[in-house]
Amino acid sequence: MSSSVTQPIHYRSLSSIAQSIKGGQISPVELTETLLSRIDTIDGRLKSYATVMAQQARDAASQAEREILAGIYKGPLHGVPIAVKDLCFTAGTRTMGGLKVLRDFVPGHDATVVQKLFNSGAVILGKLNLTEGALSGYHRDFPIPVNPWGEDLWAGVSSSGSGVATAAGLCFGSLGTDTGGSIRYPAMANGIVGLKPSYGRVSRHGVLELAGSLDHIGPMTRSAKDAAIMFEAIAGYDASDASSLDIAVPKICDALTDDLSGIRIGVDERYLSNGTNPGLIDAIHQVIEVLAQLGVQIVEIAMPESDPMDLRNAWLPICAYEAAKAHSGNYPSRANEYGGYFGDTLKLGASMSAQEYEESTRLREKISTQFESALEPVDAVICPSGGSVFAVDKEVQYGNMKSLRPVIQNFQGQFTIPADLAGTPTITVPCGFSEARHPYAVQFLGSRLSELTLCRIAHAYEQATFWHQRHPAI
Repeated sequence: MSSSVTQPIHYRSLSSIAQSIKGGQISPVELTETLLSRIDTIDGRLKSYATVMAQQARDAASQAEREILAGIYKGPLHGVPIAVKDLCFTAGTRTMGGLKVLRDFVPGHDATVVQKLFNSGAVILGKLNLTEGALSGYHRDFPIPVNPWGEDLWAGVSSSGSGVATAAGLCFGSLGTDTGGSIRYPAMANGIVGLKPSYGRVSRHGVLELAGSLDHIGPMTRSAKDAAIMFEAIAGYDASDASSLDIAVPKICDALTDDLSGIRIGVDERYLSNGTNPGLIDAIHQVIEVLAQLGVQIVEIAMPESDPMDLRNAWLPICAYEAAKAHSGNYPSRANEYGGYFGDTLKLGASMSAQEYEESTRLREKISTQFESALEPVDAVICPSGGSVFAVDKEVQYGNMKSLRPVIQNFQGQFTIPADLAGTPTITVPCGFSEARHPYAVQFLGSRLSELTLCRIAHAYEQATFWHQRHPAI
């Protein structure tokens, strides 16, 4: 396997770049200029960035370089260029959320996650494009990010810009959000790592809300270790977020090893194979073989039987109701400024009664209880990360609920929705390619607060393979 040091600088891992910055071999200022130049050269085609914060990035890089030369090293994000999804408030820089109604919105303060990144010394290059309001369709006033593995391929749902920028070497890591799969789908589609933390692990304060009880913020990177580095930086209690968990942040990076002896991973062949591309099934079976060689005990389990559309029908009313509440300041008073799909969702949510919402919540609790019970006997469950990437007509993604239905039917929600309903963590990792050179991904599902174990599994798998070192040729 080739070392990440032999990769072009823009494709090197965050952890590798951090070591070079710490050791003085790489200048944060020069590195930032290299990334800004790459964005300027190729992102006009990929459209991953909504706003490039060039001057702020240069200032942050200069400050980081001065601090490091003075012997003040803040940790592995110090001086490293990253980017954040354009849902996260950035003081003095617009935060649009893919929404026409917020095209001119400039927050007066940073989101907690953004402030934590600044505190870690990270250099924020800019804000990344997404679907309208972080749901499934785009607003016509905003571009659709282009998958770097193929311009006809789907780039994922709302964290699509984060997936594209990270995969294309336009940042060393990014922040995404996940309400129904929006870290995992674009991680899968773009061939990168996506960590969806437990609900409450990462503060939602200052992040535009889609559905408050379902929204998760997490890192999207090119390796599991990089995801752990970013998670450690952004996780932790925040009194400004009522859902924030007041528990210690685990030291994941210290626990990463190649040995998985004693780890129990659950496999339900019916579950992982249901509706899944045969090539992806074969790739996941190869993952299982590698894990067994690393000392993992493979355990047969039974996951709850669930149809993707049934799960979506349980999830959508909750999402729609909470989204309508979050957008009540602009909807329905400015309904004509919303796009088709998100507008349809807000219309659905606004028409729901509190009783209908409560009924959906009870169904959520039932699904979550069954899901969490299935996870209990093992350290993780292996399955696809929302299926496999597919070709899509860009025009369709600007449509309404009816016209977008053929696209949504490709979403294998049985692998994504339950972990959002239950608030449990997952990690997505590249695991191969199709014959057409489209990326495959595997997902590990864990019980609440099991981020450390999930990153251990993903890291050990990466060390035994090389899929995370494959990058699109741009």
